[in-house]
Amino acid sequence: MERLVQLHEQFDQSPWLDNLKRGYITSGQLAELRDGGIRGLTSNPTIFQKAIQGSADYDDQFRGLTTDDHPVIDDYWAMVLQDINGALDVFDPVYESSNGIDGYVSVEVDPGLANDGPGTEAAARQLHEQVARRNLMVKIPATEAGVAPIQQMIAEGRNINVTLIFSLDRYQAVMDAYIAGLEAFATDPDADLSKVASVASFFISRVDTEVDRRLDAIGTPEALALRGKAAIAQGKLAYRQFQQTFSGDRWEALAARGARVQRPLWASTSTKNPDYPDTLYVDELIGPNTVNTLPDATIEAFADHGTLARRVDADVDQAEATWAALADVGVDMDDVADTLEREGVSSFQKSFTELIDALETKASELRAS
Repeated sequence: MERLVQLHEQFDQSPWLDNLKRGYITSGQLAELRDGGIRGLTSNPTIFQKAIQGSADYDDQFRGLTTDDHPVIDDYWAMVLQDINGALDVFDPVYESSNGIDGYVSVEVDPGLANDGPGTEAAARQLHEQVARRNLMVKIPATEAGVAPIQQMIAEGRNINVTLIFSLDRYQAVMDAYIAGLEAFATDPDADLSKVASVASFFISRVDTEVDRRLDAIGTPEALALRGKAAIAQGKLAYRQFQQTFSGDRWEALAARGARVQRPLWASTSTKNPDYPDTLYVDELIGPNTVNTLPDATIEAFADHGTLARRVDADVDQAEATWAALADVGVDMDDVADTLEREGVSSFQKSFTELIDALETKASELRAS
């Protein structure tokens, strides 16, 4: 795990775990990962579906919950928040030692609210108030409807992980919302801006999966030569936007009050195409003021043979050229982003619905037994 420690100490990138299940907490494995260099954790509805349906670890708690006459969705949140609180305990020492830079655990609002701005805002506020822990981040999808709730939550001084970012334009809107939210929070002269933390989760490998599918369909030599290049190019262009946005007079006025940048978080960094190196989306996006959230297999792969080098702001001219070449061969990256956002929201909604349906069935069986 030495590479994970070096990733942070030498390159100022924080590796987080993109997974959570009850057994990680009860076995001590999560604490071992923390001690090996993992500095935070993200979760999502698909992760919880796999955790709850994939093991017996939740059966005793669920059996007890079903004795009360309340909706099964309440039982779901009781199980999820027990895991979240356990993970918050594990990572609180990292929060303390890093002075609030790392040590965060992220939980997502109900994915059914992705296109409901007021509903998202209310749900995010409720999660923050219910959990009431300094190192909690609530995840809000970066849909068009999600931008205003993101700004409002920051204006209230709450920690937010903005998820499902697939386009440079939406990323800019997210950063602008963060800054505007901080400016609103700063109107209170007693507000401590240094206590507000946020990351912007830019999804990586899914971009190559979708773009490569389109390039294969186009089929020209020029198109096929671009396979496997779109995601890293977009990540590097996004990092340049980050550097430009968090500089200049407007940002410096907030920084003078203690405000911290909204770090880019590279999500979906497992390699989906077996023809690509299994650490591609870690190796190529290393750089300061960033987070990379990694599934277990990618953590193991990078710890074993990842390449430690600052790459996120290298060859940006080449990234620009790749971006232009994608348009030249007929790939509409705006349409790619729209497609991936719809699929991402739909996937999380499907996982959530399937799990609730399964819990409904299980509850009925327990009550009948």
